[in-house]
Amino acid sequence: MLKRLCLTALLASLTYSSMSWANDSTASLATGGLVLLRNQDVSMQQEDLFISEKQVRVDYVFSNSAKEDVESVVAFPMPDMRLDTQSMVSIPDPQSDNFFDFTVTADGQPIKPQLQQRAVAGGLDVTDILTGKGIAVSPFDSKVIAAINALDDSTKNDWMSRGLLVDSGELVDGKLSYAPAWILKATFWWSMKFPAGKEIRVSHRYTPSVGGFVAIRFDPLAKTPSAEDAAHARKYCRDRDFDQTVAKVLQKEAPNSYPFRESWISYVLTTGANWAGPIQKFKLTVDKGDPDDLISFCGTGVKKTGPTTFEMIATDFWPTEDLNILLLKRNKAP
Repeated sequence: MLKRLCLTALLASLTYSSMSWANDSTASLATGGLVLLRNQDVSMQQEDLFISEKQVRVDYVFSNSAKEDVESVVAFPMPDMRLDTQSMVSIPDPQSDNFFDFTVTADGQPIKPQLQQRAVAGGLDVTDILTGKGIAVSPFDSKVIAAINALDDSTKNDWMSRGLLVDSGELVDGKLSYAPAWILKATFWWSMKFPAGKEIRVSHRYTPSVGGFVAIRFDPLAKTPSAEDAAHARKYCRDRDFDQTVAKVLQKEAPNSYPFRESWISYVLTTGANWAGPIQKFKLTVDKGDPDDLISFCGTGVKKTGPTTFEMIATDFWPTEDLNILLLKRNKAP
């Protein structure tokens, strides 16, 4: 089990205000690393993972211990995505099929991966139903809502019963408007050869999904935390020092002011367990971006290595938990 450790970045100056609640939030999506169908010959010798709000960089060294080359499919699964009319989801580029600007190289040579996109509703693959009506699989395509509302009433009623559509709660030209309700399952994949007895270096880059809230979603002044606060603390490994630092800021501020806003980044670490054996050398670097911001996440032996960077190094690492990063961004005076 990954031992939990909370990192606290103390503020240089405590000049902003007290906690305030609001309902304006954007959800993050948990992206991760490369996935290989289990193979007892290909192991991950090294993984160097860098995470910031602007970019995720992962550099791997893989090794094939077999006497023959191994040809296998490697995949980068994107998180399940749904267009939610009631809340916002953080997607860096919703109008592109490559939502996260994903790129990959092997031994320095760029790879052009293939993209598989499927639509699922009610646990069933409905891709052919959509494409049969000329509807794009991605619910974020700017033309999708217009296209589904242009369908005949019989089709719309059928799709409502199948869970493909949802009532948007709005009227357009006096008629009820519908929105897509299916889930988009997308995966980048490519075939890769792992040479016998040799190492191969693979790197990929993408823009993360960064969720957020206009204030903070926990009460550091509470003597008895609520169940929601306690769950928040466990998820991000907030410790007493972290909460006390936040509380000092809040106590100096006027009521109903916003000294902080929360940001969240999630990363699926557990896909690393699909490769043969543990990750022999694992390095995680997290960059909080601004020296005045606060950061908290779970890890073992994490050290501060710069004004904004934190580092964790492990050997024979089995990733048993995914990574959730909490950033408290300072709302600075103009």
